[in-house]
Amino acid sequence: MTSFAPGARSRRQTLLAVVLCAGVTAALTACSGEDPDKGTNGVGKLTAAQIEKRTRAAADAADAVRLTGKLVSKGGTYTLNMQLSAGGGTGSVTTGKNTFALLRVGDELFLKADAGFWTDGKGDDGSTQAAGKLQGKYVKVPEDDPTYQQLRGFTEKKTLLDGMLTLHGKVNKGERDTVGGVRTVQIMGGQGEGGTLHVSLKGTPYPLRVARGGGGGSVSLADWGEDFALEAPDEGDTVDYGGQLPKSSG
Repeated sequence: MTSFAPGARSRRQTLLAVVLCAGVTAALTACSGEDPDKGTNGVGKLTAAQIEKRTRAAADAADAVRLTGKLVSKGGTYTLNMQLSAGGGTGSVTTGKNTFALLRVGDELFLKADAGFWTDGKGDDGSTQAAGKLQGKYVKVPEDDPTYQQLRGFTEKKTLLDGMLTLHGKVNKGERDTVGGVRTVQIMGGQGEGGTLHVSLKGTPYPLRVARGGGGGSVSLADWGEDFALEAPDEGDTVDYGGQLPKSSG
């Protein structure tokens, strides 16, 4: 009859436990430690492609969203604080030296800016007088104005989300993280060079943060589905520019 010393028996039992634990882990969870997806919406268990499909569907279906952060596009840097819905948007955009408010209700687009925007950097009497009249007032942007489509783009939920949430290259799953105290899972284009999305592991799998590839800026996405007031400004707060809007001086 073979006899084992207590030390050898203990080592054998430990090794057996490790082997059994590894086998069970493959089918269930680790013998010690907690399932990383416990208490989540379960999307962390999906493939990167499946997560991308789920989060895009959630974003498209949401009635509203708030975007805050920076976008870099065509050599320009834009700081956004916009609330968007299918029917329009409201908020502010900062570019160069200028910060201006945008409000769109349906196809009606309004712009409000300070005197610096309206002087167009010329400083002549005409532009100074116009600036005094227009600063702090909402100006309705004519639909045939060259800047209408550019400015409207900042108020369009679909346009902005399509540009921000598209990942370039093969989609891969990244690390677990938190955004605003909410647990997230990352999905990336390539290794991040094609953009990175932080997808909520709580409730609906909304994208909570996007880092665009190629230094295209980073934007947080919040208040998904939360309604907000969207009304045309009062007549007393609105003036007619009477012609094409000036190009920004900043």
